[in-house]
Amino acid sequence: MKYPLKNVNRFLLISSMLILASGCKIAKDLPLPQPELPHAFGEQLPTDTLGIGALPWRNFFPDKVLQQLIDSALQKNFDMAIALKNIEQADLLVKQSKWNNIPVVDFQVAANSNTPSKNSLNGLTSSQFLGSKHIEDYTAGAMLSWEADIWGRIRNSNKAVLASYLQREEARKTLQTNLIARIAKGYFSLLMLDQQVRVAQRNIALIDSISHTTSVLYEAGQVSNLAVQQAQAQQLLAAGLVPQLEQEISLQENALSILVGQLPGGIQRRTSIHETRFPSDITAGIPSITIRRRPDIKSRELDLTIANAKVGITKAQLYPALRITASAGVNALKASDWFNIPSSLFGIVGVSVLQPLLQHKELTTNYKLATIEREKTVILFRQSVLNAVGEVSEAMTKIEKLKQQHFITAKRVETLQQAIGNATSLYQNGMANYIEVITAQQNKLQSELDLATITCHELLAITDLYRSLGGGAN
Repeated sequence: MKYPLKNVNRFLLISSMLILASGCKIAKDLPLPQPELPHAFGEQLPTDTLGIGALPWRNFFPDKVLQQLIDSALQKNFDMAIALKNIEQADLLVKQSKWNNIPVVDFQVAANSNTPSKNSLNGLTSSQFLGSKHIEDYTAGAMLSWEADIWGRIRNSNKAVLASYLQREEARKTLQTNLIARIAKGYFSLLMLDQQVRVAQRNIALIDSISHTTSVLYEAGQVSNLAVQQAQAQQLLAAGLVPQLEQEISLQENALSILVGQLPGGIQRRTSIHETRFPSDITAGIPSITIRRRPDIKSRELDLTIANAKVGITKAQLYPALRITASAGVNALKASDWFNIPSSLFGIVGVSVLQPLLQHKELTTNYKLATIEREKTVILFRQSVLNAVGEVSEAMTKIEKLKQQHFITAKRVETLQQAIGNATSLYQNGMANYIEVITAQQNKLQSELDLATITCHELLAITDLYRSLGGGAN
């Protein structure tokens, strides 16, 4: 199979022009905006540039029971499983996109038999020249089709597919960060409820002692029956807290079990909320570094990559599409001549140019819509950065103020413990009335409950800071 030299040269010239033109870029990418960020999350510049968000979650949460819960969630949580399947789908699309620049090749084998009308031109011709009442056609060949990516449509499509894959990975990291934070906060809430149960039980024992003393004084005629009733009522008040708190513990255990992918049930704890520890230096790092590390911010950056690619795709659709087609194989009118080489060989090469002219302004509108969508993406990126800074600042403010509340409440508990001892001693010696003892006991119970709550909120705020800095993503 031979082609005239002139045609070959012309084909090579066109191919060279297409290859050179494929390097052209008709749509300029919009660069990632540089949002205004504070120099530090607070009044003093950080000594650690990365902050606690750079710590692996195992280092940040040293509690072994909590680590086991997080491990179970990362393996069994249904949302995490779906996220991993989404990544698998995106990975397949990325691998497929690598073939977009490869020519499409099809192989075809066909055999046709046509019996035309005797009075038709085909019928008369076949009878005259072929000596047959029917026409046979046997073909076997390969067909190739390739689109020259002159305007970057395929290149931008591949870029968008890759960015979508990376977005799925960032979505998984965002889910993992939030999941770890939710499990930690649920676990700390359990420890708080455990501590409040212990507080209620200790107060029941203490009030029981006061109630016994009141009964003895009543029998001695030193107090009225009202004092006995008040002491019993205070004891019942503390006792009523226990089943209420135990109910909340059961509900929290069930919710946490489901979150980690287990059947509802109890969760073993080997520590108290006052023994829980975090790294000693809680720092947020430099905003320009820590904010960009958040997976949701990285996802917004990839949104802009995808938006740029879509602008490039819609812009390329306004320009001519150049396609090269070729086919080669064997063709014969008789099966016996099908593989009579080289007489049965054939070959076709073609170059086509498709220029959209009038499509109801649809292509231009699509390009403008893609441009506006890209501008919206920039706005959403700035908004996400601002929200991220707000989350970090809010968590740091909570931590600072809760530390102050913790110190004050702990001092109050200590003072009330001394007051209970003094009031009880004076009451037993007839130097104080039962109202003073009950009031002191009520204040002590509430203060100890408040201290457990504030301690828990402090742990939750630190966990929120870790999450808002992108901690636990890896």
